[in-house]
Amino acid sequence: MEIHRLSRRSIDLGALPDRLRLFGEYDRNLSAIEERLGVHVQTEDDRLVLSGNARSVERAASAVTRMLDAAVEGAQITLHDVALAVGDTEKSEGGRPVAPTIVRTHRGGEVRPRTAGQRALAEAIERHALVLGTGPAGTGKTFLSVAMAMRALRAREVARVILSRPAIEAGEKLGFLPGDFREKLDPYMRPLYDALGELLDDATVTKYLDRGTIEVAPLAYMRGRTLSDAFVILDEAQNATSGQLKMFLTRLGERSKMVVIGDVTQIDLVGEQSGMIDAIKRLTPVEGVAAVKLDETDVVRHPLVARIVRAYARQ
Repeated sequence: MEIHRLSRRSIDLGALPDRLRLFGEYDRNLSAIEERLGVHVQTEDDRLVLSGNARSVERAASAVTRMLDAAVEGAQITLHDVALAVGDTEKSEGGRPVAPTIVRTHRGGEVRPRTAGQRALAEAIERHALVLGTGPAGTGKTFLSVAMAMRALRAREVARVILSRPAIEAGEKLGFLPGDFREKLDPYMRPLYDALGELLDDATVTKYLDRGTIEVAPLAYMRGRTLSDAFVILDEAQNATSGQLKMFLTRLGERSKMVVIGDVTQIDLVGEQSGMIDAIKRLTPVEGVAAVKLDETDVVRHPLVARIVRAYARQ
């Protein structure tokens, strides 16, 4: 280490009512900053003091300042936020603010983009009428999209949310499965119900479904409809044929937003091209359409999932 390049910066914490929001439990966020940037972090009265290599201190100060701003506004900073803020300092001097909270769950948890790819997806959904999002398992595509839909519904930007999936059958026809219509569809639509259950309490989910404020239906049931005043999500779109996806995309009505997400490495179609791959080629240049690709660096499940994704990608 070059002694003459050592630096020291202090950041005022006076506006932060609860230091736990920024520091994390057992100061783990501060420890993560120290580990990632090689700086020393300590508190002195109402100030956070950073010391170390001048360049590292500047990056740490930039990251901490942005996280502090979010914490002052009520965000609970996580290790994912630390990683994202530090990563941003590598790409630009100024960086970007910590991603804002999209919604709060019924348990009080915050839903925010946790990786660079998730932030790109959220920003694309915010700015475009149609978003095509691809990425491997575990990147949070479905959950983040449903969270954005719930935010739009709560803000009254849309009157309803429509969640759909292709019903790829594994040896059984829907008509031979036991139960009523909703029970027949449960095996296909369960991931969408799971996302709703993370965000809303059971009573609210039931109320919205009964009133039609939220609709969960297979892709085949979209034919012939015009989906206006709606936030529409098609999950597992890699398993839709080109014809099915064209049908779905042309349902888009006035004052609506559509998000089409899938994993093009897990296509279950037999003898047909994935409509998701075809749509990305055709529609990426179209005005009003955004295509976002997430990768293994955006996996937010167990760390092993990212390594599994990379292992299969090498084939």
